[in-house]
Amino acid sequence: MIELDQLSKTYTQKDGAQVKAVDTVSLKVAEGEICVFLGPSGCGKSTTLKMINRLIAPTSGRVLLNGEDTSSIDEVSLRRHIGYVIQQIGLFPNMSIEENITIVPRLLGWDKKRCRERVMELMAMVAMDPKKFLKRYPRELSGGQQQRIGVIRALAADAPVLLMDEPFGAVDPINRESIQNEFFQMQRQLKKTVIMVSHDIDEAIKLGDQVAIFRAGKLVQFDHPDALLARPKDEFVGAFVGQDHTLKRLLLVRAGDAATTPTTARPDVSLDQALTLMDDQDTRYLTITDADNRAVGYVTRREIRGLSGGAASDKVRPFTINAAPDENLRVVLSKMYKHSTSWMPVIDADGAYLGEVTQDSIASYLSSGRSRGMALAA
Repeated sequence: MIELDQLSKTYTQKDGAQVKAVDTVSLKVAEGEICVFLGPSGCGKSTTLKMINRLIAPTSGRVLLNGEDTSSIDEVSLRRHIGYVIQQIGLFPNMSIEENITIVPRLLGWDKKRCRERVMELMAMVAMDPKKFLKRYPRELSGGQQQRIGVIRALAADAPVLLMDEPFGAVDPINRESIQNEFFQMQRQLKKTVIMVSHDIDEAIKLGDQVAIFRAGKLVQFDHPDALLARPKDEFVGAFVGQDHTLKRLLLVRAGDAATTPTTARPDVSLDQALTLMDDQDTRYLTITDADNRAVGYVTRREIRGLSGGAASDKVRPFTINAAPDENLRVVLSKMYKHSTSWMPVIDADGAYLGEVTQDSIASYLSSGRSRGMALAA
C-alpha cells in the first residue's frame, strides 16, 4: 500500500552546509497495517511522514501509494485522500464540531445526508453523544474530547491512508490510554493503512504492526514490535526500547505462542498408567481430555500416589482457570500469580485443549530468540 523508496530530504543552511534530515529511507507498509515511526527528537521521523502527503517535498527518492508515484498526483487531491492528525489537533475554532468533522467530505462533494450519516457513525466509535457535542465549538470541549474529534475528522472522508504525527502526545495519561484503545478498536473495524509518529515505545508496541526506529535521519531497524524487543539491532535500539524490553514483550506474546503440548490421557486411563505418564514427563499433574480433545480436568501425583485400581476419572479435578490462545502473557502471568499456580491449560472458545502454558515455558520462549514477528512472517 505505502512504499518509501530511497526517500531523502536535504536542507541547505545559511552557511551553505548541506544537512540530511532524512537519509535514503526505504520501507513498505502493507494495506491495513499500522506502522509507528519511533526515535529521538530531530531524527527525521516527522519529516518522513510529511513527505508522504507532500507537505514537505522530497529531495530525492519516491513515495508510492498502491504502486503509484505520489509526485504525479495533484497535491490537493493527494491530501484530500489521506487523513492527517497532528498533536496540536488543529480544529477550526470558528466551526462547529460537525463542520470540523465534515470539512473534507464537503470539499469532496458529499451531500448533507451522507455527511450526517458518517458523522453519526464516527461519533459512536468514540462514545460521544452527537446530540450533545455536534453543535458545540472546539473551545467548549476538553483536550481529550478535542483529540477524539481530530482523529475522527481524519477518518471522515473514509480515506484508505491515515498519517498521525504524535496524535496523543499532548493528552494526559488517562485520556491517552482511553483514546489509544478507541483508536485501536476503530482500526480493527476500518482497517486503514496508518503511519504514526511517536516518541513513546509503549505506545508503539501497543498499536504498531511494524515499528521503524530512526536515528539521525537514517532508518536503523524496521521490524515487528516483538522482534524489535527480542532482537534490538544495536546498542542504540536496545537503549531506546529500554532495559525492561523483555518484560514489555509480555504484552505482545500470546499464550498460544508460549504453549507446550504435553501428553494427555482419556478419563478411563488407570491410575497406575496416569502415574507412569507423569513419571515419563516429570510432572506433578496430568491433563485429561475426552475423545473430542476437549479439556475434562487434571489429576495430580499427590492425590493418586499409592492408590491401586480405578480410573483417573475418579480423581479428576475440573479446571478453575485457563488461558485463551490469544491472551497476552501479561494477563496469563497475572492469572497464575492470583491463583498461585505455575501452569494453566490453553483452551480455545470451543473448549478444545491446545496445550499448556507454564512459567517455565514463558521464560523459555522469551529467552529463545523467537518472536511473533518471525511466526507471522512464516
